[in-house]
Parts: sequence; structure tokens; C-alpha cells
Amino acid sequence: MAGTYTYTIGRRKTASAQVRIFEGKGDSKINDRKAGEYIMRSDLFDTLYTPLKLCKMKDAVYFEAKVSGSGQSAQADAIAHGIARALAAKDEGHKTVLKAAGLLTRDARKVERKKPGRHKARKGMQWSKR
Repeated sequence: MAGTYTYTIGRRKTASAQVRIFEGKGDSKINDRKAGEYIMRSDLFDTLYTPLKLCKMKDAVYFEAKVSGSGQSAQADAIAHGIARALAAKDEGHKTVLKAAGLLTRDARKVERKKPGRHKARKGMQWSKR
């Protein structure tokens, strides 16, 4: 890590990502591994870089992220949320583009807990009249 950076936190489900955005050229890293090594699926890779593509900053900045919790898909969404927040904090002009794409809104959906007396969170026992 060299130079000044913009720091934000992105979240999705139980995944939490601490994202630092640096100006200039460099390798984007996730948990001290290259982004391409950490996230293999191409659809998640596209999700990861969506905020940078919308702001046309893909070649102008790079990021380093520490992410934990949940699965690979939620982690990619958490990193994208963190990148979007960092870009919005860095330049107010990006905020309108990112907000219109829905990248600044935190997706608060989580798995609902199982309740006692039920099979799952909402599925109850089967009822028969006779």
C-alpha cells in the first residue's frame, strides 16, 4: 500500500468488505491476492468492476479489499458496494451515476432465523382436518 487512498466499508448479507481505492495503475487485490485469483467466476468479476466501468475509472484507479463472511457472491457484492461508496466520496459527480444504478444502496436482505415449533423460518407443520 503506497500513497493516499479513499477508505470505505461495503456490506451484503453477512459479508463485510474494507475497501481502499488508490489513484494510478496497479494490481487490484482482495485479501492480499489478485482479484482474478480470488474471484474466478466471470459474472462475479463483472459485478466487482461495475462501479469502475460506470464511472469510466477502470484504468485510472485500483483497489485493495479485505473481505470476510458469507459466500463468494455476497463478498463480490460487498466489495462492489465499497468501491461505489469510495468513488462517490472521492468525487461528487460520480454519486448521481452510481445512485441511478443502485450501487450506493446497501442490500439489507439477510437469512431469516429459524423459529421454534417450525420446520424452517416460516414453514409450519402440516395441518389436517381429520
